[in-house]
Amino acid sequence: MSGHKSKRTCHKPNMTEKSLNLRGLKCPLPALRTRKALSGLAAGDLLVVECTDPLAAIDIPNLLNQTGDTLEKTIREKKVLTFHIRKR
Repeated sequence: MSGHKSKRTCHKPNMTEKSLNLRGLKCPLPALRTRKALSGLAAGDLLVVECTDPLAAIDIPNLLNQTGDTLEKTIREKKVLTFHIRKR
């Protein structure tokens, strides 16, 4: 299953919001794909990651502790975890 990606402009100029659909992927792929996506973003950009793997609730915050990026919000709706990550 491949991830669906899209880019759209946020309200602040020169900042991008990128969405990453990682539904159906199992550990460690959500964390690895999130790391790769973050490496391509500029400081201040927002990455919105959707996962269905329950371990992502542990793996993504641990990844951000390593990278120094900010977890702004986590939403859990049914089996989908959505992470809003701000690139530092």
